[in-house]
Amino acid sequence: MQKPDTSLQFRTAWRALGRLRIDPDNTDDVFVIIRALSGNSGERHYRKFKKTETGQRILAEQRNLLETLIDQDYLRSLPEESLGHQYLLFTEREKITAEGLVAASESGGRIDIGENRQRFFNRLRDCHDLQHVTTGWGRDLLGEGSVLAFGIAQNWHNGIALIVAMAFCTGGPEMRGMIRQAWRRGKQSESLEFADWEGLLPLPLALVRQKLGLGEPPVYEPIWSVGAAAAG
Repeated sequence: MQKPDTSLQFRTAWRALGRLRIDPDNTDDVFVIIRALSGNSGERHYRKFKKTETGQRILAEQRNLLETLIDQDYLRSLPEESLGHQYLLFTEREKITAEGLVAASESGGRIDIGENRQRFFNRLRDCHDLQHVTTGWGRDLLGEGSVLAFGIAQNWHNGIALIVAMAFCTGGPEMRGMIRQAWRRGKQSESLEFADWEGLLPLPLALVRQKLGLGEPPVYEPIWSVGAAAAG
């Protein structure tokens, strides 16, 4: 097992941030920034997770969230108002798949960091679109910025904070307002990254939001990147 690299690669992150500013739909560069500025934040996050009752159960049961999320027959069998069914409708509407994030996250290669750590970090990646559905923020620029700001309010990460800072500084008053709102909401809610998603999927989405302390979903006018708008 290879020891995780905790060095901060500022130049790599800065270059990727420049590319991301030009093309905000380039998910590969998001993961480049996250890897470059992870430092020891990932290890701290993992240790915090495995101290929780839910985290211990997930690791002991060797769960693989991705396997559940790509089982469309299972998700479609759930009640229409459930989180799982609404997640499936979200991915179909947005024309995305859970595997898409896997490809982007592994574009820089993989190292052996141990089974449980890898299971945890995979789970963080795989629950991203579940966070969109539960919070009510879409995949437009405002929605993505809000989900990321929400996340660092709950569990700090240097790389994600840099992306949020860029969005805050360049995104205009709507983006700044949404990021502030997302930060406050993240501080008031349960940690989504530590949630028992498998247990929440069959439940009504409204009940899931209640359990996680999310409140009502926000109402806002989406702002799309040029590339996303052109793609429809």
